[in-house]
Amino acid sequence: MISATPSVFDASLSRSGDAGIDAFVDRHAPDVDHTYYGAGKVALRDGLDALVEPGENVLVPAYLSPAVVEPFRDLGLEPRFYAIEETLAPDFADLESRIDDDTVAVMSVNYFGFPQPGLERLASLTNEYDCYHIDDNAHGPISVANGSLLGTHGDLGFTTLRKLLPVPDGAILYRVADEVKAAFSPSPLAGSAERIATTDCRFVTTSAAETALGPLYQSIESMLDDGANDPSSVDPGARYEATKAPMSKFTAMVTDAADPDAIRAARRENYRTWQQVFADREDITIFYERLSDGISPYEFPVRARDPDAFLAALHDCGVVGAHTWPILRESVFEADGYDTATRLSQEVVTLPVHQSIEPAAIEAAGDRLQQ
Repeated sequence: MISATPSVFDASLSRSGDAGIDAFVDRHAPDVDHTYYGAGKVALRDGLDALVEPGENVLVPAYLSPAVVEPFRDLGLEPRFYAIEETLAPDFADLESRIDDDTVAVMSVNYFGFPQPGLERLASLTNEYDCYHIDDNAHGPISVANGSLLGTHGDLGFTTLRKLLPVPDGAILYRVADEVKAAFSPSPLAGSAERIATTDCRFVTTSAAETALGPLYQSIESMLDDGANDPSSVDPGARYEATKAPMSKFTAMVTDAADPDAIRAARRENYRTWQQVFADREDITIFYERLSDGISPYEFPVRARDPDAFLAALHDCGVVGAHTWPILRESVFEADGYDTATRLSQEVVTLPVHQSIEPAAIEAAGDRLQQ
């Protein structure tokens, strides 16, 4: 079985030497200020708080999970969605048409751990219109592109640790521009808890049960998630409010013990193994054919001609956790002008590459898919 959920007993968390996420960030972004949070959305809220005024607006890509805009609403800002291209680059004509005198920031998104196409052009545009560039790097905490840590390409950015490590929460706020550094005033939600909490123990226990029960546990989880692809079933505000807590002590301990280089190497190997599996499939289009140096993929995204049939075949072969992505906000899903984002949300299927998977398991799943 290939599970989409890493085990807390991952071997890459027990290496010695110059390990830890903090050391990795210091090594790759030495001039960037960073602060830990329980969730990326809360980190984003704190980073923007002193820079914006209620009534202003922020532009974000339409191809985005629903709860990401909740920090803007929390600050009294209007989120405006801009269209994207098939490559996931911004549709710059559409983006620029939505900028006005009240636009305070534009967000880019590094999808699946890869840099969003058009980052340099977007940076030029935000400079031209004198607004902030937010670098949403939730998917790629340890991805480095052209020598720069993803999440640090804008004036401020953030990343999410639970998408990398077997932890219940965790995020980092990056402050790049001098103005952002000077204005920052952390809320009580910044930093990490001082002691292990009951929720930490519950997370470890649940993870151990998942490892022991394997397919049975995962099938229970899938039954609980039956309505997950229905936009009307998502309550973004409630999801956001539930994340308002400092990073857990357990997450802090795991981030200190993690070996980012080993994790990245394992994820890259798994990504390449999936590439080999689907190299000759005419009904499947690999989204990123090239895995550039420094990239740590979050998942292996493909476009499927028949997503439902593909997902069913994966499940039958023991690939647990493959899914379409993202669930779009209902206002985007039902609106005109976002056809590309809507189509991609239905066709893009992501497969797990996390470090606790052995490449041999992916190869075996590939063999079963061919039968």
